[in-house]
Amino acid sequence: MSIFHRFSLAGRVALVTGGGRGLGFEMARALVDAGAHVIINGRTVATLDAAVETIRASGGSAEAGAFNIADCDAQRAAMNDIEKNHGRLDILINNVGARDRRALADFDDEAILALLNTDLAASIMLSRDAARLMKRHNHGRLISVTSISGQVVMPGDCVYPAAKQGLTGLMRGMAVEFGPYGITSNAIAPGWFATETNAAMAANEDLMPFVRQRIPVQRWGRPDEIAGAALFLASDAGSFVNGHVLTVDGGMTVRM
Repeated sequence: MSIFHRFSLAGRVALVTGGGRGLGFEMARALVDAGAHVIINGRTVATLDAAVETIRASGGSAEAGAFNIADCDAQRAAMNDIEKNHGRLDILINNVGARDRRALADFDDEAILALLNTDLAASIMLSRDAARLMKRHNHGRLISVTSISGQVVMPGDCVYPAAKQGLTGLMRGMAVEFGPYGITSNAIAPGWFATETNAAMAANEDLMPFVRQRIPVQRWGRPDEIAGAALFLASDAGSFVNGHVLTVDGGMTVRM
């Protein structure tokens, strides 16, 4: 088998949470381009429909999966639907993440729990249920999208990095627990990407001196530049990579 064939995802079924736009959409599109059928998750039906239409227009196979991953009942129902409609789930990319930048003292209990529920607890439960389906076929790819914010932190931003570090711990625990079943578990830690969410910051010329100084490639990342990392970890090309954090940040975290 050639190395190029090892990147094929033909016959695979994938679920990408938060896949309607930004990095999630680019990762979903990469899996589709490699031959997978992708269920694109999100809460906004119109956004999901637009994403699915874009993929289908280019000949890809995708469907919308509108549910809130932080809603346990909705999450369980969605996994049941995947099992009923497809009989398998080969790839899960836990991409959804909420951000709330403020000093820890300004968080009340409810806000802390809400952020941890969306950014960490929901991924734990979704991964648990995905692994149950993957075990049946002795194959699976669990991919957690963390952040360089789990390694380097700016002031006024405590809870989000805590959740992302929790995802890293989850990923490593699952690598050990599910490895014997042919299921690998890895993470992607993105740096500064010019997504829709970061559009204002990316367009701010006053930030460019900081970007050029702090990021060795001296620019923001393009959203499509996350795609290769996702495809590698999801495919057989990365079949012996397990328990690894693949940082995609233009070198930001290694710059002194």
